[in-house]
Amino acid sequence: MENTIVIGSGPAGLTASLYLARAELSPICVDGPLPGGQLTQTTEIENFPGFPEAINGFELIMSMRKQAERFGASFKSDVVTQINGGNGAPFETTFLSGEKTLSKTVIFATGASPRWLGLDSEKRLMNKGVSACATCDGAFHKDHDVVVVGGGDTAMEEAIFLSRFASSVTIIHRRDKLRASKIMADRALANPKISVAWDSVVVDILGDDAVEGVKIKNVKTEEISEIKCQGYFAALGHVPATELLKGKVELDEAGYIVLDNGPETKVAGLFAAGDCADHTYRQAITAAGMGCAAAISAERYLESLNDK
Repeated sequence: MENTIVIGSGPAGLTASLYLARAELSPICVDGPLPGGQLTQTTEIENFPGFPEAINGFELIMSMRKQAERFGASFKSDVVTQINGGNGAPFETTFLSGEKTLSKTVIFATGASPRWLGLDSEKRLMNKGVSACATCDGAFHKDHDVVVVGGGDTAMEEAIFLSRFASSVTIIHRRDKLRASKIMADRALANPKISVAWDSVVVDILGDDAVEGVKIKNVKTEEISEIKCQGYFAALGHVPATELLKGKVELDEAGYIVLDNGPETKVAGLFAAGDCADHTYRQAITAAGMGCAAAISAERYLESLNDK
């Protein structure tokens, strides 16, 4: 029987694995469908402490992985398909390979994925002006013209944040009224740098090696027009990777894991960390901090089992 299975190998999972390994608990970290998580698809990270110069997301993840391995964490290249047990019973984790593993605790750190429109140009120009995180990439667009796709509170927050750097911010919204709360909508609309392309959808992102503009269609008139810009930010929300836990732990209406007392879920021995439980900050550093908390809580839980 293993002490801990860590599901997910992004900043949360790797930090949890590091702390557990240093406590000599020999954690097994499961890579999942995207080893290293979303951070591996980020070219430059400037806001992770300890790196005066920007670091490539893949390099950061590999450094964290090597650090965890140094202290005895092991890694499993597989995908979890089912989790059962807990609340006093061992956890049984089933893998895509068919293998099953028993453990005393589980740390769930599967992350979340941003919603996209599904355009080929979103993929082609990813990290070349296309982003889903203003906090991560806004500073790269100083004195640029940028667009934000969406009409909810997240889109307003992104637009307001981007207005600190960009020359102009155009919100592209498919309706004639924002979905955002009144206070957020009023705040965005009062910003002199922010304008709105109403009743419009993006049909393409222009540019070969970098974003040069977007092509939009008015859903009422069918008119096609172009907006020149150097940055495209999707603010359509995120999808937490929590399907495995449906019916097992409490999830909010958006699918995020509801935590109780730090990283604890309602199931004893099952902890969560990172973007699968965090719909507010969604940063690499906050995910790492949550991974640390989950590991320490799992360690204390294991100690309590030994005391019985």
